[in-house]
Amino acid sequence: MNAPLRHIATFCGQCNCGCPELYVADDAPAERRIVITDDFGQKIEMSVGQLEVLVADIKTGVLDGLLAPA
Repeated sequence: MNAPLRHIATFCGQCNCGCPELYVADDAPAERRIVITDDFGQKIEMSVGQLEVLVADIKTGVLDGLLAPA
């Protein structure tokens, strides 16, 4: 059975197209507690520790190159 999801954030939210969303599955195993869904019905499950690394990388600019014009 899937653990219930607690909604944390919607990324975009300016449309009704199924924007990516961030959830916490409080009852899930620790390594699958963070859930990110996309607008294609797929999901990523990760630990809080992995989310911490992702957030730290974003804050230090690791992903900034992805947003630069080609």
